[in-house]
Amino acid sequence: MHKYRLISKKGEGTFSEVLKAQCIKTVQYVAIKCMKNTFESIEQVNNLREIQALRRLSPHPNIITLLEVLYDQPSGRLALVFELMDMNIYELIRERRHYLPEQRVKNFMYQLARSMDHMHRNGIFHRDIKPENILIKDDQLKLADFGSCRGIYSKQPFTEYISTRWYRAPECLLTDGYYSYKMDIWGLGCVFFEVLSLYPLFPGTNELDQVQKIHQIMGTPGPELLNHFKKKSSHMDFNFPAQDGTGIDTMIPHIAPECVDLINKLLAYNPDERLSARQGLRHPWFRDLREAEKLRGQATTKTLSPAPNSPAPSQTSVVTSKSNDTKVSKVPTREGKPKDDGLPSINKMDSKKHNNHDSHGAGGDSQMLPPIGKPVSLMIDSTKKMHKAQPKPAPTLQQKTKHSQMVAAARRKKDDRMAGLAVYSKTTSQSQLSAK
Repeated sequence: MHKYRLISKKGEGTFSEVLKAQCIKTVQYVAIKCMKNTFESIEQVNNLREIQALRRLSPHPNIITLLEVLYDQPSGRLALVFELMDMNIYELIRERRHYLPEQRVKNFMYQLARSMDHMHRNGIFHRDIKPENILIKDDQLKLADFGSCRGIYSKQPFTEYISTRWYRAPECLLTDGYYSYKMDIWGLGCVFFEVLSLYPLFPGTNELDQVQKIHQIMGTPGPELLNHFKKKSSHMDFNFPAQDGTGIDTMIPHIAPECVDLINKLLAYNPDERLSARQGLRHPWFRDLREAEKLRGQATTKTLSPAPNSPAPSQTSVVTSKSNDTKVSKVPTREGKPKDDGLPSINKMDSKKHNNHDSHGAGGDSQMLPPIGKPVSLMIDSTKKMHKAQPKPAPTLQQKTKHSQMVAAARRKKDDRMAGLAVYSKTTSQSQLSAK
């Protein structure tokens, strides 16, 4: 850990604490996420969903960049080194008295939808979309904290209480873990509303109150959908009083109708009717950003140099000391998430072979993420370190002499062969003249 100088404590969660640090060599500021759990082996570290997912999804302009993995095998301590962002979305809107400019909100939500589209298209869903996990730096937004992610094609049911309650989709609240990647879209809609209004949309105090708050605003769904959820539930009473719902538009009257329409489609009660991230990006409200993005693409060259991959993780001492400055960012009282570290295979064929339920141990019984589209190395090598390609050394005098001798021998052999052909040709010509 001698590579970094600890500066302050950024925050603390159930399973980790985040420190601000500075790389001594490059003077770059970083965020170091120190895991509270210990790990017995490098293989167990490899099974962490967060590491696997970030290596698969990077590089992407709207996904947090994992710079280095620090693992100390004797103590079992693990730390992840990330790029440092300025703040998260919750810190941006906390105690704010004036609304954010609608264009800035649009820019942020467009980037968030882009990160979600990239994630879902690569077979991963986040499962804990909330303002605290969305980081910003100036006008750049990046999605972070992939510790709860799962493979889209993993077999249901999943862990029931995985996401933070205020951003939990109806199918997560009403069923015994029968939900899909569309739960991320519901979280996107909730965050979208919160950034526009500066207060949470469904701040339920418990599971039942959470469902009631959703019904008060969005209305009670039809009996057919409720019966569909009831078949997959054993813990919820489905005798909900019929309500029409107040609607989203009455809560944010200062927002354009197109924006309200997008939020309503992101918050469709039926997950099958909910927009995908790709469909959300194509919504009319984002038209100006799509056109600007298209113009930027036309202005740049056709062949762009690829962004560098994250450097190879190193095995070194993990962060064990704390800074004197231990001021922690305050967050509202919300449900945490259970430990859920192993990331299963997301290949469709694997989902038929394995019954991949959520594991609650570090690493669990989950499968490694297979590469999609192109091979991606997800392993941490404890014995080797990656080095830059070195130029070949100049040949020694002995090597030069041996090479010269080989070339001379080859030339003599060729000359002897040619001389033999000349003698043969001369003899043949004399015999032909004698015959005449």
